Amino acid sequence: MQIKNAKILIIDDDQDVLTALRLLLKPFVAEISVEKQPGNINSLLENSRFDVVILDMNFNGLVNTGNEGIFWLKRIKEITPDTEVILITAYGDIDLAIRSLKEGASDFIVKPWQNKKVIESLQEMLQNRKSKVKSIKTNPDGSKIIGESAEIQEVFQKIQKVAPTDANILILGENGTGKDLVARAIHENSNRKDEAFVKVDVGALTSTLFESELFGYKKGAFTDAREDRKGRFEAAQGGTLFLDEIGNISLSQQARLLTVLQNRQISPLGSNEVIPIDIRLICATNLDISELSNESKFRKDLIYRINTVDIIVPPLRFRGTDITLLTRYFLELYSEKYTKGPFKLDPGFLSKLKNHNFPGNIRELQFVIERAVIMTEGSFLTANDLSFSAIESEIESNGIADTRLETVEKNSILKVIDKNRGNISKSAKELGITRAALYRRLEKYDL
Repeated sequence: MQIKNAKILIIDDDQDVLTALRLLLKPFVAEISVEKQPGNINSLLENSRFDVVILDMNFNGLVNTGNEGIFWLKRIKEITPDTEVILITAYGDIDLAIRSLKEGASDFIVKPWQNKKVIESLQEMLQNRKSKVKSIKTNPDGSKIIGESAEIQEVFQKIQKVAPTDANILILGENGTGKDLVARAIHENSNRKDEAFVKVDVGALTSTLFESELFGYKKGAFTDAREDRKGRFEAAQGGTLFLDEIGNISLSQQARLLTVLQNRQISPLGSNEVIPIDIRLICATNLDISELSNESKFRKDLIYRINTVDIIVPPLRFRGTDITLLTRYFLELYSEKYTKGPFKLDPGFLSKLKNHNFPGNIRELQFVIERAVIMTEGSFLTANDLSFSAIESEIESNGIADTRLETVEKNSILKVIDKNRGNISKSAKELGITRAALYRRLEKYDL
């Protein structure tokens, strides 16, 4: 984008810095906002959209380690992942500069700056700005998988590489992570997208149904076979066949499937007719196929047939800022469905979501947001509007908690800092330690 169209937010507790940058940038950009209190970042970003945030790394303290800047950089990226962040400090620490870039900063400027260099850097950054791949098409109606975390970006990259091929794909992941959406995305981005996408939950099929559903049957093949019927393999001819819950099929079913995949042909029940098949096969399971194989519950030769490439879909708890993106997506979806909203979010709303483990993954998040939209009376959502499934909570509570001293201390620090909206002085006081000691712990735990 061009610099003249940019909206800039400058955050620094030094009024002279705010004034100098505002006067410097005002002739070049569309809009400039300034703010002295970093604690107001949440509300500023919730209510307005900025292309660039210029952020000081140290606020109101004698100890200037840059940790507050890193903290607020992470918070900005959580709320608005698209926003470019330039960190600015009087301390030219190269290690801190590298760390800030790793955490998502776009640039790093040392005070006192050169006006010309600031303008040129900003101009170049905006001109070369490329939006990350945040979604990938899953259906002809335009619906998409949404996410920008490194974990889901890796999935997107694999989809883009394997989709144009006819390689058999095995999709692995916990329940609720969106394995079926990944399968649909592979089909929709393949050369077979104009042909059928056929899904079968093979784990729910009995031995008799497995044969008739997949391979079809002729009239009279069994008692209720009153007419010829095509199987799912034939229905998917030229397109994609998606076998979900493949890890749950019996060894006899595995043997039958293996024969079909080896010979690339089927015979309907009650017939000697041989029908060649031309399908792209995608399978999925939430089970550990390797472990099943080691226990002689899944054939290794079938694993090789269905698993030319595997795609592991990460659980939601590992996807960081994707929780924010998905929350906003579901809010928009259910606001329209129930003719409510638009909603504003209290920082505690997102914080509570991010602190939840989500054993039910995206499916659980979707139901949580739908429930919040239905039950709320106003247009301002707070943490009190969130309630999690008793079923999922029971599953989560039955897990083994991490009670290591370091983990307990780290979680306590995160909760207190979040409660005080990033105010390090208040947080240190509440934790009963000095500000310098808190900084040391932030650095120790890479927070």
